[in-house]
Amino acid sequence: MPPKIGVEQRRARLGVRHHLATSAATVGDAVAGVVALHATDPATVHLSAAARLGRPAVAEVERALYEERTVLRLLGMRRTVFVTDLETAALVQHGCSEDVAAKQRRLLVQQLARQGHPDDVPEPEKWLAEVERATEGVLRGLGSATAQQLSAAEPRLRQQLKLFPGKPYEATSYVTSRVLFQLAAEGRIVRGRPRGTWLSTQYVWHALRDWIPDGLRPWEPDAARVELARSWLRAYGPAPVSDLRWWTGWTVGRTRKALAGLATVEVDLAGVAGVVLQDDVEPVSTPEPWAALLPSMDPTPMGWQDRDWFLGEHKAALFDRAGNVGPTVWANGRVVGGWAQRSTGEVVYRLLEEVSAEEQERVDEAAERCSTWLGGVGVVPRMRTPLERELAG
Repeated sequence: MPPKIGVEQRRARLGVRHHLATSAATVGDAVAGVVALHATDPATVHLSAAARLGRPAVAEVERALYEERTVLRLLGMRRTVFVTDLETAALVQHGCSEDVAAKQRRLLVQQLARQGHPDDVPEPEKWLAEVERATEGVLRGLGSATAQQLSAAEPRLRQQLKLFPGKPYEATSYVTSRVLFQLAAEGRIVRGRPRGTWLSTQYVWHALRDWIPDGLRPWEPDAARVELARSWLRAYGPAPVSDLRWWTGWTVGRTRKALAGLATVEVDLAGVAGVVLQDDVEPVSTPEPWAALLPSMDPTPMGWQDRDWFLGEHKAALFDRAGNVGPTVWANGRVVGGWAQRSTGEVVYRLLEEVSAEEQERVDEAAERCSTWLGGVGVVPRMRTPLERELAG
């Protein structure tokens, strides 16, 4: 019979390893604890780090991202932007991003071929490769540039691309964002500082080797997937294999192959089959009581596909229709409510289940810490959920 690992032990691991029960000393430690921070919404990076640091500050996150460059924003699993440390970034690049890049390149070439402008795009693959090389050359020459600056210097980036031709939602856009997406997915360029505040979604681009002179460590793709699976299991295990497959975006075959390269043990997760690293079967100690306010798209609630063991009956209130989580309130490893900011900057929350007096006290403390850290700065999640909208007013 496989050993059993119960819900309480999984919640204890979550609290300790994700630096929610015990604070991380540095931004790098906070990121490593969850493998990667979601970064599609730039606010998430800062709010997720703040929830895990003893002395959170926007300046600390920016120092790690843009000055020390110990963590990197990159396109990764499931075509999502993440922030990881450099070691993990290399695993993500070779184990996930390159597959995304190959699929998106094929799609873009097909779309270019359908444009019906042979004078503009006579040979789509060759044209795209030439534009990419030229764009990289311009970027290296400038040192850094925005998308607008790059398209001004390389006019072919203004090639129009007709999307969904013949459909009611047909649209036309420039190829600029698609080329930059392709170069980023292939690890040739990276996002630097945002234009404006830490809430901005417009970035200045850099050639990867200009941003990180040594580049990312080379990995053979299968070996990278094995090590990425190891990192995920260390942070999120024990868990069903389907959770790892969902998180990485791998096929069933690739997920199984990655796990075959690891020493794992099958375990019983309250009647559900799961796996854990062979050297990680022993239970962790239950941490001191804790509570946290986590932002929209935080990596903890987004780390598993099967969330019943910490989410309970609260999915409808806390997730949008696309499966994105909104701001959540946590107590001792389970979701107990949601929170939001009003237009005044006030942080408000609502509990969705009963909590103990001690848990209530911890939640109030967490809300006060979050409010103090935000300092009145208004943050509206890009992915809005029913409870967040209601609380925000």
